[in-house]
Amino acid sequence: MVRITMVAYNGCLFSSLELLADAFTISNLWHKKLREEDPLKEPSAEPLFETNVVTVKGKSFVTNSGIRVQPDGAFEDVKDTDLILIAPYLFGVHEFPEAIPELIPPLISCYKNNVRIGAICTAAFILARTGLLDGKIATTNWQVTRSFRQEFPNVILKPDRILTEDSGLICTGAATSQYNLALHIIERYGNKELVRTCSKVFLVDPRRITQTPYIITNFRKNHGDEKILKAQSWMEENFVNTMTIDSIAQLVGMSPRHFKRRFKIATDETPLAYLHQIRIEVAKKQLEGTTHNIDEITNLVGYEDSGTFRRLFKKLTSLSPREYRDRFSTL
Repeated sequence: MVRITMVAYNGCLFSSLELLADAFTISNLWHKKLREEDPLKEPSAEPLFETNVVTVKGKSFVTNSGIRVQPDGAFEDVKDTDLILIAPYLFGVHEFPEAIPELIPPLISCYKNNVRIGAICTAAFILARTGLLDGKIATTNWQVTRSFRQEFPNVILKPDRILTEDSGLICTGAATSQYNLALHIIERYGNKELVRTCSKVFLVDPRRITQTPYIITNFRKNHGDEKILKAQSWMEENFVNTMTIDSIAQLVGMSPRHFKRRFKIATDETPLAYLHQIRIEVAKKQLEGTTHNIDEITNLVGYEDSGTFRRLFKKLTSLSPREYRDRFSTL
């Protein structure tokens, strides 16, 4: 039996742990059923997974939604576990959870004792605070990518991925990637037949590996560089027109070379990449909310060739325009 320890704290998004606990309970039922139906296997006498919820000292905690929960025990008393899962928190709404400094030592100790650790969504920030992620691949909620990179430059962040595992450290992307985490764990400790069955029960595509189609580009404008802000505003208002980066540099009174360097420092993007992102974001809205065909949308967002548009769209979203419309259209 696989023992899973779920770590909670005041202000955490406890629904993530509840969802996973339910997923493992369901997988236990199907694990038993599949073994009973297989004449070559003996029926399982015990469940595949056992889950327990802990806090640092074993005291009750209040979730993000204000519900008080009594845990099964204290993290410091956990002696025998196979996997630790850390609950996320609502980044940017609440301050960094006060319990985190107390979580760091036991997390490091467990990892040194060969226990796998999974950070759900924004819990990647908590795991990164341990230093264990330095030099390793990780992911997190796509909305907090910039903040994560600034705080943890030594982590190899892959924000396009729904899930990563590197040296026994697991990280997930936003929201429903928790189901992908459940399938990942079920496959590791169960088998592929159980994963296929559970993916159907959960209504989750096990082939989904990227968050990219769901990302809403957040253009950085809090950098304080007035000339670059002017360039950004002009590009956002005139993206449909044919333009060159040199002409935009001239507009804000800079040499092209200086403008490109300063633009990159301020926005973390090159001017050309920024222009493409503006156009693709507008195209996404057209695909979601209109019936315009691809050629019409190509012209509406400033491209002359639909082939170029299609290639750029897939590069930035991982989907073709048609696939994107099929998935996200509200019409």
